[in-house]
Amino acid sequence: MEGAAGLGGTRIWMGVAVMMLVTPSVLTGRELHSNQIHLKKVWPHSAVIEPRWLLPHAAQSKLKYPPHVELLVTAEGKDLILSVHRNQELINPNYVETYYSLSDRPVVRMPNMTEHCYYQGFVLGEMESSVVISTCLGIKGLITLNNNLSYIVEPLLGEGNKHIIYRAEHLTVEERKCGYIREDRHSNFTSYDIVHRQRVKREDPDGERCVELYLVADYAEFQKHNSDLERTQHKMLEVTNYIDKFYRSLNIRIALVGLEIWSTGDRCNVSENPYSTLRAFLSWRRKLLQQIPHDNAQLITGRAFQGTTIGLAPLQAMCSSYQSGGVNMDHSDNAIGVAATMAHEIGHNFGMSHDADGCCTAKPEDGGCIMAAATGHPFPKVFNSCNRQELDRFLRSGGGMCLGNTPDTKTLYGGARCGNGFLEEGEECDCGDTEHCNNPCCNATTCTLLPGAECAHGTCCQRCKLRPPGILCRKTSRPCDLPEYCTGRSAVCPSNSFQLDGTPCHGGRAFCYTGRCLTHQEQCNQLWGSGARSAPDKCFERINEAGDQYGNCGRDMNGEYRKCAARDAKCGKVQCQSSATKPLENNAVAIDTTILVDGKRVRCRGSYFYRAPEEEDTVDPGLVLTGTKCGENQICFDGQCRNTSFLQVEECEKKCNGNGVCNNNRNCHCLAGWQPPYCNQTGYGGSIDSGPVPPESEYVNGMECC
Repeated sequence: MEGAAGLGGTRIWMGVAVMMLVTPSVLTGRELHSNQIHLKKVWPHSAVIEPRWLLPHAAQSKLKYPPHVELLVTAEGKDLILSVHRNQELINPNYVETYYSLSDRPVVRMPNMTEHCYYQGFVLGEMESSVVISTCLGIKGLITLNNNLSYIVEPLLGEGNKHIIYRAEHLTVEERKCGYIREDRHSNFTSYDIVHRQRVKREDPDGERCVELYLVADYAEFQKHNSDLERTQHKMLEVTNYIDKFYRSLNIRIALVGLEIWSTGDRCNVSENPYSTLRAFLSWRRKLLQQIPHDNAQLITGRAFQGTTIGLAPLQAMCSSYQSGGVNMDHSDNAIGVAATMAHEIGHNFGMSHDADGCCTAKPEDGGCIMAAATGHPFPKVFNSCNRQELDRFLRSGGGMCLGNTPDTKTLYGGARCGNGFLEEGEECDCGDTEHCNNPCCNATTCTLLPGAECAHGTCCQRCKLRPPGILCRKTSRPCDLPEYCTGRSAVCPSNSFQLDGTPCHGGRAFCYTGRCLTHQEQCNQLWGSGARSAPDKCFERINEAGDQYGNCGRDMNGEYRKCAARDAKCGKVQCQSSATKPLENNAVAIDTTILVDGKRVRCRGSYFYRAPEEEDTVDPGLVLTGTKCGENQICFDGQCRNTSFLQVEECEKKCNGNGVCNNNRNCHCLAGWQPPYCNQTGYGGSIDSGPVPPESEYVNGMECC
């Protein structure tokens, strides 16, 4: 890497174009000092440039933030034209902002904005390129040309339109590590009613999913931005834009449904201990869920966590109303630093573990991979094939049920427009821009249906006509899933629904939990291979009472092993019986213990996983999963065996009159022959969420048979 001279100097675009200059920002003393420290680190590797916006249509020149622009920058003597679009899916239409007044009272806003300054796109002529930028307070962001070369561009604060550009490898980020903890998964949508919204995204045949994210900036983070609400907001939205870009490679979108800034003090206990901070934040989040529905919540703190930890999140917790979230330390002046950390923690929520050897092919000097156990500088920004496999395994097992549909939205943050691919109020169809639309039912120019067409998009639309009610449009994927049927009134298949947590499955041998039906037997098969089975209860009791690395009920907030009480033993380390020589995983060894059960010798087979020091705070794959049945009417929850009454399944099913089961929205899914919503009158079956069941369909214990 050459010095500043090799990066090129100030360049001026001499073409016929409309130029949009960025509004200079007013700096405080603290910000100037922080900026000077940052510049000191990157200045030897930087060049000063003056970017130019190239607006494609003169009519758009009056817009401060046009929906599509081309931006010229120069890096290492090469002109790069960035073609970027405003991120139309960045913010959910039900988006709310919350901050606190001087009297410590919450102030809630629902901004009705028609444009914003967060863009994504690519570099013209560079096939492997991607661009993520914001233009709120100058031009700031990431330009990736390929897996081995990226640039950072950011404004020289207080210098008008002058910016610096440098290779991403020179962005200094302190080497830190992440932790992720024992899962505590619970999805309970009892706290809010179903919201019937007007706007829908046309269904993606590849199954694009969307995480509705609630983001919180704590008091220290607010102070870090000079106690300025606007600057804190800009940072949080910039972070979300990065994360959305990272996850697009996994066919997942991140849409912000809420932003909360703790402007007068923390609303839960935030400390240097990441474990206690996570527990406090998730407890606070459960109360929030009753007011603002969302899929996942993340805390960004300006505090420094003790040790080398920069983030912490439960594994396989996505969609859980108890633990779908994480805590993240803002450890870099650049938003991409905490964005990479948060993408990592959300990855744990999605069931992704730390990368094993051989998984990551991205070069370390360009950041490596997002799910690496330890990160340094530069920041990671890519997922790999191992991450995709783990994500697929989590989704196929029934995880992430709340993400089956992109959010139904009436208005995007950025405004409605024909040609954006969303069916919005006033539109009959929207197949995207005129250049790429090949839909035989839709006029791309006017977003109206062609003569004779009833619909243009959706699995319940066939040859431009609505399919009749009762046609299966989404079959069950797992034992706890529920089918959905066309309604005859909409081209879109109803939102995915599944049986309420705590509903018996596998013939009463297990319970549904966040869409999954988990048993000790299944976990033994995963650990030891087919043919393995769960060991007798005495094995669980004898081994897990030790409270050591071989037998425990997980760890406490200080990372110490917890002894299992006798009643909780079946929620500790999994004990199996198998003829295999060792567990399936390469880094696992068998822990065999022989005990007497009714006078007979029984071999109890547990497992111990060897992990690197930076992974010592990660979940133990040998622990019983939360949601596993541990006794009659009892379920594992947070390393304890609890009565299922706290899930309130019986209370919900009373209203179904014995002719249906409750779904995750706490609505009755009726057997064929009974009418929703209460299954007390004859009808076609199904629920108000799923559409009508066809007359020939049969249901057994709430599940469609064949």
